[in-house]
Amino acid sequence: MKIKNREKMLLLAAGLVVVLLLGDRLVVTPLTRVWKERSEKIASLTKSLNNGSLLLSRERDVRERWTGMASNTLPANVSVGESIVLKAVDRWVRASKISFTSIKPQWKQNDGDYMTLECRVDAFGDMETLTRFLYEMETDPLAIKVEDMEITARDTAGQQLSLGVRFTGLMLTPDKK
Repeated sequence: MKIKNREKMLLLAAGLVVVLLLGDRLVVTPLTRVWKERSEKIASLTKSLNNGSLLLSRERDVRERWTGMASNTLPANVSVGESIVLKAVDRWVRASKISFTSIKPQWKQNDGDYMTLECRVDAFGDMETLTRFLYEMETDPLAIKVEDMEITARDTAGQQLSLGVRFTGLMLTPDKK
């Protein structure tokens, strides 16, 4: 092969490599990135669509459950709501036969359209009375949530136990139109 033909071949090969490199950088890479982004977007939309379809198929059940929960919230009147919670605690104490020490209620205003009544209850008794008290609390239809709880032994044998439980009651504020 002559030197001129070899130079032309090398120059043509180098030009072809440069064109392929530019094609990769300017066409193939951006297209694969866009393709990947669109695939992720399609997967996200498909998942969202499936979740929406599932929610629509369960609409009646969800609405019935929400209506039941909303009907068991505390009334919009703060003093009436606090009275209902105190009566419920008294009901739980009588049903469990626990020795009741104290209750400390405190209203908390939240940013949204609800308020909570946070209560700290201190009591003592044996394991049976404490578990019965907690059972009565959890099965009460009132809209409350146990936030934290602590049980400690009052004697060396562990027969007398102290219970400290903090729970919140939910009050939905009425819509302001």
